[in-house]
Amino acid sequence: MKVYSLLVALVILVSCKSENEQNKTLKTGTYKALLEVNDSIDMPFIFEVITKNEIQIFNAEEVIKVDEIKYKNDSVFISPPVFEGYIAAKISETGLEGSYNKDDLNRSVPFRAIYGETQRFEVTNKPETDVSGNWETTFSPNSETDKYIAKGIFKQEKNKVTGTFRTATGDYRYLEGIVEDNQLKLSTFDGAHAYLFLATVTDSTMQGMFYSGNHYKEPFTAKRNDAFELPDANNLTYLKEGFEQVAFSFPDENGSLVSLEDARFKNKVVLVQIMGTWCPNCLDESKYFTEFYKNNRDKDFEIIGLAFEYTDTEEKAFANIKRLKNRLNIDYPILLAQYGSSSKVSAQEKLPMLNQVLSYPTTIFIDKTGKVRKIHTGFNGPATGEKYTEFTKEFENFVEQLLQE
Repeated sequence: MKVYSLLVALVILVSCKSENEQNKTLKTGTYKALLEVNDSIDMPFIFEVITKNEIQIFNAEEVIKVDEIKYKNDSVFISPPVFEGYIAAKISETGLEGSYNKDDLNRSVPFRAIYGETQRFEVTNKPETDVSGNWETTFSPNSETDKYIAKGIFKQEKNKVTGTFRTATGDYRYLEGIVEDNQLKLSTFDGAHAYLFLATVTDSTMQGMFYSGNHYKEPFTAKRNDAFELPDANNLTYLKEGFEQVAFSFPDENGSLVSLEDARFKNKVVLVQIMGTWCPNCLDESKYFTEFYKNNRDKDFEIIGLAFEYTDTEEKAFANIKRLKNRLNIDYPILLAQYGSSSKVSAQEKLPMLNQVLSYPTTIFIDKTGKVRKIHTGFNGPATGEKYTEFTKEFENFVEQLLQE
């Protein structure tokens, strides 16, 4: 009888343990997440669990809603919208422990999250300077091959700093952080990229290091310069001599080849969007284009996206395109121009009439006669503030001009 009772108790214990493991879910509340850049540096961001099936990731003014959350035993799998990266972690009473992964790139970053923590960066001391304003910035300043310029745009209130770095090809989206003593710390996590900027600052200079996940880092320097401007994004990419048009033929999700010669695009103003579903600046641009297209598609106006995907199979590439279109409710076609690589050199080979493909995204403006009228490199997203507003005004005015011709 005692043996029988013991067996029953063991069965109940095992059943309860199995049931508890199966039912383990995220606790609602705020978490501080830490991605391990190296043995001594972590990249932080804050997220909040609203329900077991919905979280929000915060970067300055940006709020990323995540609802692709799956559970298995004592683990959770979190997939931010659109991008292919995901977090896989074990759930405990104090938080999470696991990794942030990009399978197609064979990348994995150690990840942990602490339940109940709300500060992105710890603050104990006051700032020695205010970094608000514009900064002329050079990344990889000592490398002739890797060097490039940027414009830092920041706002500071007490210790807190928000802003971004604009480059000739786009921006680093919503950065958030602090200045403590003479140290600037900024980070962002959007599901595609995990960025960390650390710098020593004075009233007029910065010297620091930029980290992208745990696979890349580069130094940067900056000096305060309110008059500094980047090169004109409308002059960086252009048609080679002898060309007035672009031509291509790429498949859509149904396997049908689509080109600008199709009846749908004849005698219309057409935007060709060179992009990738993995690209945060392309996501910002696609959101804007989607809304603009809905409001103007009845005005002899079309958009066509050309996706350059690094995922290794055509099937995965089209799955990523479908996910992007569904998430953003994109009505215009997105064709698969390339998979297996996001190489800009290879992209230019697909569009040999261009002098170069310098950036994802790049937008080609085509008038009703089929002639290329302008090529815009990069995209100034909403994180750039006034520059985003300037871009949208210029964009809308130019499209309206083409429509009136």
